[in-house]
Amino acid sequence: MQKPDIGKVAPAFTTLNEKGEKVALKDFRGKKVVLYFYPKAMTPGCTSQACGLRDTKKELEKHNTIALGISPDAPSRLMKFIERDNLNFSLLSDEDHKIAEKYGVWGLKKFMGKEYDGIHRTTFIIDEDGKLINIMDKFKTKTHHEDVLAYLESL
Repeated sequence: MQKPDIGKVAPAFTTLNEKGEKVALKDFRGKKVVLYFYPKAMTPGCTSQACGLRDTKKELEKHNTIALGISPDAPSRLMKFIERDNLNFSLLSDEDHKIAEKYGVWGLKKFMGKEYDGIHRTTFIIDEDGKLINIMDKFKTKTHHEDVLAYLESL
C-alpha cells in the first residue's frame, strides 16, 4: 500500500454519493476536505467516527472545511447510515475499492485471527487547491474529530 505524497495533488476520483449522484473530488475545490476512509457503515467504530464529525460541522465550517466519508458500501446502505444517525455530510461509495487503492488504504487486515483485504481507516486532509496536506492513520474513532480540528487550528 503506497499512500499519495503530502504536498502533491490528491488523487482524483468520481464516485456515487448516498443519493446515487456522481461526485468528483474536484467539485470541492475552494474548500478544505477531510476525506476519511472507513471500513463499513453502521458499525460501532465507524458510527462513532461519523457522529464526531457530524457534531463538529460548525467548527469545520469555520475552517472552510467539509467532511466526506468513503467506504466500500453501496449508496443505499450509505443513505441508511445517514438517516439512522442524522449525519449532516455526504458519504461516498467505493464498492470496487479503486479509490481506496489510489489512496493506498486497501490491503491485508487481520481481525480475530482471520486475514482479509479491506479498508485501513485513514483520513486525508486536502487543501483548497486540491493538494494533500495531512494524512492521519493513528487515532481513536471516538476522538478523531478532535484530532482533525486540532490539525486545522494549527494551520
